[in-house]
Amino acid sequence: MRSNIGKILFVTLWCIAGSGVMVLLVAAIKSRNSKTCTGLKIAISSSSEQPYIDKKEVLNLLTARGSGKLQGKAIMGFDLRGMEAALKKNIWISDAQLFFDNNQVLRFNVIERKPVARIFTKQGTSFYIESSGVQIPLSDKFPARLPLFTGYPDAAIRMHGPDSALTCQIRQLSGYILSQPFWMSQLAQIDITAVRTFEMVPVVGNHLIIFGDGNDYEQKFHRLFIFYKEVLSKTGFDKYSKIDVQYDGQVIGTKKGGMISRFDSLQAIKNIRQLINSAQQLQADTVSRSDTRPLERSTMTEQTLTNYDLVTENDSARHSSPVKPSPKMKKQLNKNKLY
Repeated sequence: MRSNIGKILFVTLWCIAGSGVMVLLVAAIKSRNSKTCTGLKIAISSSSEQPYIDKKEVLNLLTARGSGKLQGKAIMGFDLRGMEAALKKNIWISDAQLFFDNNQVLRFNVIERKPVARIFTKQGTSFYIESSGVQIPLSDKFPARLPLFTGYPDAAIRMHGPDSALTCQIRQLSGYILSQPFWMSQLAQIDITAVRTFEMVPVVGNHLIIFGDGNDYEQKFHRLFIFYKEVLSKTGFDKYSKIDVQYDGQVIGTKKGGMISRFDSLQAIKNIRQLINSAQQLQADTVSRSDTRPLERSTMTEQTLTNYDLVTENDSARHSSPVKPSPKMKKQLNKNKLY
């Protein structure tokens, strides 16, 4: 009997306490809602030094929605979710969060989309593409410095269907190039061929880089960088009309005038270690972050690259077709990665 009475009292006390908390909470909400907005604070998270959308445009988006003057308005009259949805309709805004702080200041946390490449289509249109694949119109404020792809086969970006794989490769390539200052400085544009492969036009040098598709792109850039350091820095950047890195473990250089020579990656293994050490010593003073890769942290030109021989004169014209490397060659190449 006493046990039952104790349980009843315990439940009753908790119900009273819960009711009291609920009354206080409702009173606090009513008190807050009766207050007015004392100010606005807008924070825009952007990947670029200069945002593509500014604070004035954020407010204009809400004014166009009919929100009217915000400061001095009763807090209970704000539809925060509706205001967030209105902001997200702008293609440049990836996400938006609105809330009132303890001082009744309305805070805007706006996240801007991050373009990773500029696309030119065969139909003559041009636009940016985000890392997620979203198509973004060009900015009227200023052009973004991004990898430039030409010859995209469709008038709009394709995330599904025949060209979805091409779109995925563009996103991967552009993301990698953006992370590498050397290639951002060296690549003027990337052309998409009729068979959905890539050909790159460099800034320094009068040659065409035959890249193939977007698979194994890190290894391809790795081999191309070796060729730049080992061969072109000695022969000059205009000796070859084409440099082909699409075949696994090889760089194929076509000399101007039609002579073709094959540079097997295995031949570079002997002095790659010396190349790494020299490049690291040369650029030791330029490291600003601990995660910066030693051979890609500064812009290089033909004059700043160190001269190295990759092949002898007798070997340079001996081969005219690619040869697939052996497993041992692949193992050695992977062991001696530059970056």
